[in-house]
Amino acid sequence: MTYEVSIGGRVLVVELHQEESGIWRCRIGERQWMVEVAQPGPEALSLLIEGQSYEVRRDRKAQGTEIWFQGRRFAAEARDPRSLRARRAVAGGGEGPQKLVASMPGKVVRLLRSEQDIVEAGEGILVVEAMKMQNEVKSPKKGTVRQILAKEGAAVNAGDVLAVVE
Repeated sequence: MTYEVSIGGRVLVVELHQEESGIWRCRIGERQWMVEVAQPGPEALSLLIEGQSYEVRRDRKAQGTEIWFQGRRFAAEARDPRSLRARRAVAGGGEGPQKLVASMPGKVVRLLRSEQDIVEAGEGILVVEAMKMQNEVKSPKKGTVRQILAKEGAAVNAGDVLAVVE
């Protein structure tokens, strides 16, 4: 199975292959891991990766899905590129306004676009620095930047809406 996973405007292609019951091979880019998976609850996973144990929990909310990993919250979305809905979202960028959210706590270090700017899908809107890494938050679709809710230099929390593209 191949999924496109979006975390903070960054899209990763994640390949998963079940090797045997509870054992999965996970590949992201050139990196690959064997993962032992247990499901202690309907929205929780326990992962064993290279001898390290990790707990993952999913919260579904009206504004989107949040993933909790090692005590930190991330706004995330996963798509199966084979599905009709995913193909429509990529082709048309989704209908209506699309919110760009912070995937983790950080600081807005640069605004790349202004309100009312016309943008292409994948074009950078702003840059958030988190854990000494700068992450460009990109437009999920072709459209117009209707709102930029974050100010340069402002601290943001995971899940905060940073901008809206329509």
